[in-house]
Amino acid sequence: MPKSSFILRLEKPRDPMKKKTIVYQVFARLFGNTNTHNIPWGTIAENGLGKFADFTEKALGEIQDLGVTHIWYTGVLHHALVNDYNAYGISNDDYNVVKGRAGSPYAVKDYYNVNPDLALDPAKRLDEFNELVKRTHKLGMKVIIDIVPNHVARKYEGTNNPEGVVDLGAHDDVTKEYDVNNNFYYIPGQRFQLPHWEHGYAPLGGRNLPLSNQKLEENPAKWTGNGSRMAQPHFNDWYETVKINYGVRPDGIKDFDELPWDFKGKDYTEHFQFWEDKTVPDSWAKFRDIALYWLDFGVDGFRYDMAEMVPVEFWSYLNSNIKMKKPEAFLMAEVYNPDLYRDYIQRGKMDYLYDKVDLYDGLKHIMKGYGWTDHIPVVQQKVLDIEHHMLHFLENHDEQRIASPDFVGKAEIGKPAMVVSATIGTSPTMIYFGQEVGEPAAEDAGFGKPTRTSIFDYIGVPHHQRWMNHKAFDGGQLSQEEKELRDFYARLLNFTKESSALMGEYQEIHFYNKERTESYDHRVLSFARWTDGEKLLVVSNFDAHKNYAFELKVPEDLIAKWQLKDVVYDLSEELYGKVESTLLVENGQGKVWVELQPLESYIFKLIP
Repeated sequence: MPKSSFILRLEKPRDPMKKKTIVYQVFARLFGNTNTHNIPWGTIAENGLGKFADFTEKALGEIQDLGVTHIWYTGVLHHALVNDYNAYGISNDDYNVVKGRAGSPYAVKDYYNVNPDLALDPAKRLDEFNELVKRTHKLGMKVIIDIVPNHVARKYEGTNNPEGVVDLGAHDDVTKEYDVNNNFYYIPGQRFQLPHWEHGYAPLGGRNLPLSNQKLEENPAKWTGNGSRMAQPHFNDWYETVKINYGVRPDGIKDFDELPWDFKGKDYTEHFQFWEDKTVPDSWAKFRDIALYWLDFGVDGFRYDMAEMVPVEFWSYLNSNIKMKKPEAFLMAEVYNPDLYRDYIQRGKMDYLYDKVDLYDGLKHIMKGYGWTDHIPVVQQKVLDIEHHMLHFLENHDEQRIASPDFVGKAEIGKPAMVVSATIGTSPTMIYFGQEVGEPAAEDAGFGKPTRTSIFDYIGVPHHQRWMNHKAFDGGQLSQEEKELRDFYARLLNFTKESSALMGEYQEIHFYNKERTESYDHRVLSFARWTDGEKLLVVSNFDAHKNYAFELKVPEDLIAKWQLKDVVYDLSEELYGKVESTLLVENGQGKVWVELQPLESYIFKLIP
């Protein structure tokens, strides 16, 4: 185990005026739903549905009061679904290739329009979303939506294409498995067949409900979204989607200019200039036009689904085009292979990647009781050169809810992990709607099963609904425990948003204390954050049952960096302000007496 303290080496000097970004992910169709029936595979009439209009100024103001700077509206784009919207010029989808009754937001059917389910008047759905964008901006927050470049719905069909824009696949040569300017990959001579259903699965849960259905005719069959080349994909394949062709041949050879390795040190303007005189595959240009369309619409950034399944050169091309139009655009992405992090940040020009495979997974293990806090300084040290780009979270639509029994069963157990996640780096912090009130995702929604809030079904989100309080958005039905949890999130996120130290330097003092401090062990974590104007000590107790009392040691090298003298300094506690403490510096070493209740954290600020 490492013996010395790790010191964060920033890539470049931070702007002292820049503060932490706080992202609030919200699933648009679920947010405003007040229906509590929660029938598995339920229809809109049975289970209800939220709308764009439910994000009122009151609701958005309450979100902002949590400390939020950016809202990621998930499920906005028009994706394949079951409802009949023929009256609005929208073709029906085959429910056999729609996951759930409401459909997956990652099976996009029309990139130039929004989900008709979310509009009070489907004919005016773009106008209603535009009003939501304006309301969000009025409250001082930025808008993020998804772009899913790796795959689209099996039946892609634009209804609002700008002049000159043709649908994906409209001009493909379907006699070829691959052509550089085909948007899809094909299986010539074979017709698409539905998977063999397994584990008792039946579309729509096997419910015999009257609905209009258009059977999918896909001939020749296309490759499936996860890369399956079978005309009849497996049940576990992403059979509701088809894979986009970015100019990578079936044997892996690239039919485009590769980005030189030295471009990892160049900014987006140089990346943009590199591609200006290059011929790129047709899919590249189509997705560039999609992104620029939404920027013109007022959207401030994008979350990219499964980014590592798309060549890094495409990201250099797309993101540099976006940044040339809107330099402050917020670009975050899923990349789950740590070996690819630097490539997608430095050459792909991503702003932020999920810090899942090391930080999130490590915190989850500690929360569940078998992980050691020793792991956290080690994983942070691994990304010191790119830490600003590693977005931190404890929940999102893909992950289990903290309060789910399959995770830890109690939302409060996540509090120390949330403090660490939000304060250990300079990167953005993200929370998922309902996390702040302990939503456990206990419902059997249909295609979506308990532990994760379903993204496939019409369902109510009970704890969130209690906060919503029949659209009063005042927390009127929350229990005292839930109110206290939301208060904790608001205190933490607002502090992190305003703290200059959290955009500054970092040094772990955990191992120093493990070696020297009686009663300090692997269920506690401590580190320091600072700038010239603000100095913090963060201490967290991850144990749900154990109290701690110890004399936290502040190493000599950190005291020297802070230029402290051998005197007593007052400390203010920034989360709740209920603890008075001091930092005693003697012979160049600091000492702070700390008493921690189970799951308690302190953020101590030095008072000069």
